[in-house]
Amino acid sequence: MWTRTLMEHFAIYFRRVLSNSFYPVLQGAIGVGSAFEGWSPREQDVVYQVLIPMTPPRGHSFHLELGTAWQRRLRNFHIRVQQECTCTSEQQGEHMLCFLHHPEEELRRHQDPSLLHTLCTGSYLDVEKTARWFYQLVRAIWPALLESHRWHLVLLPPRRSCQFKVTNGRESYRIEILFGVRQGNSDVFVSSQPRQAHASSTIWPESYAVAEMKFFRYIARQAPPDSLHLKCLQFFTRLQLGLGFSTYTIKTIVMHLLSILPASQWRRRHFVRRLMDISESLRVVPLYTTKDCVRIKVVDSLSLGRETPQSLGNVWDC
Repeated sequence: MWTRTLMEHFAIYFRRVLSNSFYPVLQGAIGVGSAFEGWSPREQDVVYQVLIPMTPPRGHSFHLELGTAWQRRLRNFHIRVQQECTCTSEQQGEHMLCFLHHPEEELRRHQDPSLLHTLCTGSYLDVEKTARWFYQLVRAIWPALLESHRWHLVLLPPRRSCQFKVTNGRESYRIEILFGVRQGNSDVFVSSQPRQAHASSTIWPESYAVAEMKFFRYIARQAPPDSLHLKCLQFFTRLQLGLGFSTYTIKTIVMHLLSILPASQWRRRHFVRRLMDISESLRVVPLYTTKDCVRIKVVDSLSLGRETPQSLGNVWDC
């Protein structure tokens, strides 16, 4: 996929530009969302979403914190950034001054600012500042890429992500860079992807996008060649404006059915029956909108490697 290659080229320059800096360390981009799951709610204007995992730079650590009871229910996190002592670490060999134990005047004169003074609000990593930083990175790196010789870059105003379009007169791609921090060794992240219209800039919602992508990839490996599970999903998501349900809700319902029905029951001859199943599920939609408890359990199963229909069969019982 061309967009995947483009992000790999960006990643090479991200590493070069950010080496020995005190900005977040960027890992390889992971394709998520409908375009990488094999379907799209709209044939036109497909958005290619990628999630870039971030780890703390030298002399810093990340700590995920749940806020109020309401935020805990919504699974909204804060990422607290903490400076760590580097006086006795190997990092001293890299001519790094300890942020905790060197005088502030010496730090100002001889070392770049701490992450706390660039992308944070108070002690917490700020989504909007980080999005603007990504925007500046993409704009600065683009001229160095081979793609810039044949493609035109149009950056869109950043808020909680970095979005841009690349066009060459015949083709056009819209790419959205999301960023986040992995929870432990799982496929669950806290990410910049918003769930609420006016979320605080220090709120990072829990995201299951990587696990969902892996779920659909697993289903694709098991499904017969004439499986229509993605056609069913597309059919209902394109009706969503008339039905009043979100794409996310419909996607959850289809994931539910995929986890409890054998792959053999998604063939062409079962198409109408599966559409009826989805329609009937929409009548009890509150089950699927109770803070994604079903997704959390699916993620747990996938993260632990129990990728079988039997293991997923009961994870939807909330």
